[in-house]
Amino acid sequence: MTPAPAGIRLGVLPPLALYVHIPWCVRKCPYCDFNSHQVRGDVPERAYVEALVSDLELALPDVWGRRVTSIFFGGGTPSLFSAAAIETLISAFRARLSLAADCEITLEANPGTFEAEKFRGYREAGVNRLSIGIQSFEPKHLKALGRIHDDREARRAIEIARDSFDNVNLDLMYALPEQTLAEARADAEAALAAGTAHLSFYHLTLEPNTLFYRHPPALPDEDAAAAMQDAIGAALAARGYAHYETSAWAKPGRECRHNLNYWRFGDYLGIGAGAHGKLSFPDRVARTARWKQPREYLQRVAEGRPVQEIREVGRDDLVFEFMMNALRLSDGFPVGSFVERTGLQIAVAEKPLREAEARGLIARDHERIRPTDLGQRFLNDLLELFLPDAKRA
Repeated sequence: MTPAPAGIRLGVLPPLALYVHIPWCVRKCPYCDFNSHQVRGDVPERAYVEALVSDLELALPDVWGRRVTSIFFGGGTPSLFSAAAIETLISAFRARLSLAADCEITLEANPGTFEAEKFRGYREAGVNRLSIGIQSFEPKHLKALGRIHDDREARRAIEIARDSFDNVNLDLMYALPEQTLAEARADAEAALAAGTAHLSFYHLTLEPNTLFYRHPPALPDEDAAAAMQDAIGAALAARGYAHYETSAWAKPGRECRHNLNYWRFGDYLGIGAGAHGKLSFPDRVARTARWKQPREYLQRVAEGRPVQEIREVGRDDLVFEFMMNALRLSDGFPVGSFVERTGLQIAVAEKPLREAEARGLIARDHERIRPTDLGQRFLNDLLELFLPDAKRA
């Protein structure tokens, strides 16, 4: 490990969440840069569940006595796992961790018929929030994105989910290959018609190590994408959804608590193949990463060493990483939370804050710092101001 940054003193540790990565999917989507692996043969469900429990047990000394406020099953496609497997995991977590009485437990799911049939079982297993990867309601865009469901399956999955869950999120994307403004509006209207309390709209980007990056499709230009973003935001705002984070809208009080913990620079223990984590200690903040390949992860867990990397976050990186998260929130952050979560005084960020304010990217007073509308639109430019000098282009 690198030495702990000088002057870091955390009086109170931040809230703690648990992230559980399930890395398999039926087919790898051409835009996806997550640690996901196409199923070849049977998923080793039982072995992986046992490995996750062992992974958690090995990590317990780092989080002992801390209360867990949320759990998130991400992927890949967690809904490939049976409800019985998810119930086994949640029971194991309850036995080993102090879960908050109102712990939010989210599971990501695909709308395919096979997965949708399991939704009721997930609710009975203890999941209380479902996040469904719709992406679009337009058949040609689903095909272009490599999705294995169609628009009818998407609508049916939402119906099934709402029968079992009070808290449902839909994930959608915009600026899709050859998408028009009218089609983006239609997706927003279809999502609103579903009546869920939370909606996420992500701008499709071409990420390295994806098929789309190697073979770029024809995407809308920046002006067209901005028009889609504005149209989606206006439609959601008109129906009472608050735009509380860069890509997230929610009815009042229905924000995703797990994701809010990320944006507020809270802690999260990440278990599973390729899972990342952030853990705070009184004198340091550390980032962790598990082995990415499922087979290697299973082997390393069996050997008692699932963690591939632990690195302590340096002083300059702490400033950037905090801002990278907190400035995604429309309301920004209280000044005091910077001190609480980094162990540093806000004065260490005064130079980039002053420049951001001069450029109209943030608004601030002695209590709160938040991105302006311009700062939200040009978030990458805003965040670049906080990059350590050595990492600037």
